[in-house]
Amino acid sequence: MTICMSDTGKFDIICVTNRKLCREDLAARIEKVAAAHPSGILLREKDMTQEEYRELARQALALCREYGVPCILHSFADVAKEVGASALHMPLPLLREMDDRQRTAFALLGASCHSAAEAKEAERLGCTYITAGHVFDTDCKKGLPGRGIAFLREVCRSVSIPVYAIGGISPDNIGLARQAGADGACIMSGLMRCGDPGDYLRKCGHRGT
Repeated sequence: MTICMSDTGKFDIICVTNRKLCREDLAARIEKVAAAHPSGILLREKDMTQEEYRELARQALALCREYGVPCILHSFADVAKEVGASALHMPLPLLREMDDRQRTAFALLGASCHSAAEAKEAERLGCTYITAGHVFDTDCKKGLPGRGIAFLREVCRSVSIPVYAIGGISPDNIGLARQAGADGACIMSGLMRCGDPGDYLRKCGHRGT
């Protein structure tokens, strides 16, 4: 499984979940987003218990399979292995704790990076892509200014694996992320709150999978 289509010139858009932003059940929101065919859905509910996350992961994987959308699990490596997920995203400190066998168990492996040095480290540890952020000011990081486009450009130049911009991405600024060299972008608030995920993705320039 792959979500990166940068060799074809495609700019990927990945939905990042956050149940606290939804006005409906998260599974219902995931289905609506999956039906709009983003490049992938990153199940980020890392504050859940392992048991809660396992149940949600099974639901999300089934919904994503139904719509042919890659589902990337987050933080819970043991759960990802148990439910047969082929894609995993990890905070860098947790990625460091995994051994080579654990990391290579996933066809798609990503990490959250906040500097060019971290991006290089994630690449050395076997990541097939990284997220870089937060790029723009966002309510999710109140009081912390975005690192900006120069930061994103530096990260993109520092590694040979795909880089996905994250943090404050919207239809108004997503073009700046693409111009900086990112292979795609991650969107949380917009896709968790919008009335029509398909329309929102189109406004972001997404052409579908």
